[in-house]
Amino acid sequence: MADTKQGDTTQAGPGAARARAERAASKLAKRIETFSKEHGGAEGQLAYIGRMGTRIVLVGEDGGWGDLVAPSHEVARIAAEKANLTLHESFDGDFAAKVRTGPYEWTRMAGIQVGGPSND
Repeated sequence: MADTKQGDTTQAGPGAARARAERAASKLAKRIETFSKEHGGAEGQLAYIGRMGTRIVLVGEDGGWGDLVAPSHEVARIAAEKANLTLHESFDGDFAAKVRTGPYEWTRMAGIQVGGPSND
């Protein structure tokens, strides 16, 4: 029997996965840094959201808030480190008290459920 040489059929290994994670983390870190600059600084919290990944909740020094979704907890953690984001274990207490909401949020959060004005 003749030896047959197959083409390179190796799958992308752990190095490729790590490189993808680093690229995703770098993109998220840039967005975190932009948010931080726009809000006079920022702090965050990582919240696992199942198969979708991990939510990075951001709270600015001015009370503005937002979130980003990372494909995994590790990517979220790396992004936070790259952006020098101070992380909190949970979203409560003094950290949660920094969030400032406006009429839109109040309407969305409570208005519909308690008979407030609709958002139509």
